[in-house]
Order: sequence, then C-alpha cells, then structure tokens
Amino acid sequence: MSPANDDLPHGGTAPDAGAPGVRSPRAPTTAPIPATGAWRVGDAVGARRFADVGTFDLEGGGRLPGVRMAYETWGTLDPDGSNAVLVLHALTGDAHVSGPAGAGHPTAGWWQEMVGPGAPIDTDRWFVVAPNVLGGCQGTTGPASEAPDGAPWGSRFPRVTARDQVAVEIELTRALGITSWALVVGASMGGHRVLEWALLGPEAGVGVRSIAAIATNAQATGDQIAWAHPQLGAIHADSRFRGGDYYDADDGDGPHAGLGIARQIAHTTYRSARELDRRFGRIPQGGEDPFTDGRYAVQSYLDHHADKLCRRFDANSYVVLTLSMLTHDLGRDRGGVAAALAAITARTLVVAVDTDRLFLPADCARIADGVPGAALRTLRSDYGHDGFLVEDDQLGPIISDFLGERSSVPD
Repeated sequence: MSPANDDLPHGGTAPDAGAPGVRSPRAPTTAPIPATGAWRVGDAVGARRFADVGTFDLEGGGRLPGVRMAYETWGTLDPDGSNAVLVLHALTGDAHVSGPAGAGHPTAGWWQEMVGPGAPIDTDRWFVVAPNVLGGCQGTTGPASEAPDGAPWGSRFPRVTARDQVAVEIELTRALGITSWALVVGASMGGHRVLEWALLGPEAGVGVRSIAAIATNAQATGDQIAWAHPQLGAIHADSRFRGGDYYDADDGDGPHAGLGIARQIAHTTYRSARELDRRFGRIPQGGEDPFTDGRYAVQSYLDHHADKLCRRFDANSYVVLTLSMLTHDLGRDRGGVAAALAAITARTLVVAVDTDRLFLPADCARIADGVPGAALRTLRSDYGHDGFLVEDDQLGPIISDFLGERSSVPD
C-alpha cells in the first residue's frame, strides 16, 4: 500500500507550509491521461530484462499460462552465487529500484539512495535483483498483458496472492541460476513477500540466509481492509473502468478519476497527520480561494499525486495488487501467525516507522517477537509509512550494518 516517493528528496526535510514549493501552483500537465500507464509490448524497454517462467496454478484455483517476469539487476553475481540480494517493491513501485528516469522509465529509481555503488546495498559488492511483481503493470504478466488470445487480460485476469507472487519469483530465481539469497528485503507490500519468501524459498530448495521486513505486517488488519475498501470502490464506480476492460479507450477516456481518488485516499495513509499539518496546514493553494472554488495546498498536493500515478500505473493492477494485500496472512494453513513466524530460520531484521498509521509499529513488533532471534529497529520520522522511502539517513546504516554482519556468517 505504498508508493514510490516522488515529492520529497530522500533524506531531506519537507518544506514549511509557506515555502514556494507548497504555495505556488504546480505546473499542470496538459496532455490527456492515457487509459493505462502500464508498460506494454512495443514501449521502450529501458533497463528491463525479461524471463519466461511458465504456467502457474494459483492459490485461489485459477491458472495463469505463459507468465513473463520483468526485472532489473545491478552488480555482478559471484562465481559461487553467494552475493545475491532480492529487493521487492511496494504497491505502486516497480523493478526500477535505481537509475535515472528516461525511455521506458517515467520516474527515477524509487530507492536510489539505498541501492547502488557505495550505497547501503552496495552493488560493487552485491548482485541485486528486483522483479516487477506478478499482477503489476511494468512488464511482468498482469491485467494489461496479452492473454493467450492476444487481447489484454483485463477483467479476466485471475486473483493472485502473495504466495502466488513468490512462487513466480522462485521460478525467476531458478532461471537466473541463483540457489540462495544472501538477503531478501522489502517494505510494505514487498514486506509481505519477504515473509513468504522466508518460508516458501527453503521449501522450494532456494536458500534464504537473511531477510529484512520493513514497515509491514504478518497479516492484513481490519483497519487496512477498511482503508482499501473505498479505494477499490472508487475504481469500480468509475464508469470508464468498464468492468476492467478499458485498454482500447482513447487517452482521457480511461478510469483515471477512480484511480486518482484511490490514490488520494491511500496517500493520506502513507503520511502522518503531523507532517501534513506542519507542511500544509490550512494554507490556500497559490492564488486559489477555498471560499469560492479554490483548493487548499494539501488538496493540490493530493491532486498532483493522483495525476502522476494515473500516468504511470494501471487501474486493474491497483485492484489486483490491493486484493493480494488484503488476503495476506502468513499463518494461513500454517497453524496461525505465531507458528508461521516461529518457523522462519533466516536471520531476520524488522524495521518499523514510529509514525506509521498504516503498518503500525505494533505490527512490526509482532513479527520481531515471533521470529526466533529477530532484531527490531525503529525509524524516527514525521513522514509516516513513507518514512522507509525518505529516511535513508537512518535506514541506510541499519541495512548496511545488517548486511555486514551477515557477510561474516557462513551458510
């Protein structure tokens, strides 16, 4: 349930409410919003690589043939394969973890300060792999992809779970010739898959030596399900959603109204009340007058994020991935959450954000308390859930220290 952060410099501070970046209207984007922001065959490939990983029987009973995974890599795999790190993205992220915006990549990497040469996950030392999640919209098989009949899957795309997504990532791992991950790391929705990897990887014969689960939980909560409900409702209520079959619609005629509202609802949960009030308060937006038809600055901020997401994401993928998060339950068919956590043998780091109002610090503490020998660290941040994207000055040393300790421990 977390975006790539695209409005604040990493490690920086939010501008004061009276700063020019808040009071001045943002430059409008005049081009019509496309029916989908999904990457599709024929678009610029950018740094993507692709692997065909086969047909999958899904946890919910469906079958998905001809699955293709899009992924990116950084660094070089050691001859013994011991330096592989798997990075798993959140809801509206993708495989472009590090690197500039450009052809094929509408935004720069979402974790640039964390992954790269000399970064906490140092690609001069580690071979980093980041896949686009199953059901996503940036190259991996998802609703915007072609089904076997040549038409987009659209409304026919089956429901998938975090376990289905990890099953596909396991096949990608095999295709890459990797037999063991030194670290599997991810936050938010990515953290769901981190925890599933800790159990499913070893079951499938893929080693998982350590995991870092950041701002996440072991099962979806009632509060999270409640916040997701109006987001899904907004998309389904948009007449341009057309039940999920809108890929032949003209620019400007897609379900961007519903997707935009969903994003606005979600984004308020990604930030803290403290940050939104300190940053925006009741300041009007630029020359607009809230007493007539004008907006407050915080409304403009949410409009801006809605527009940006609609230009780079897909409404069907938003629905599919949100539903995968709501069904997340590490304890399902494993004797409950406590039993599942106790079965994790990987060395475990859990990171919470103290102001997170979506994935509460208590959710993270539950993981750390349940996994034998797990370490719990807390980021101090005004930014709420998005602290894991912003506070790299805190998170970086935590991750690099954890990796350094791991490197001295034999398999």
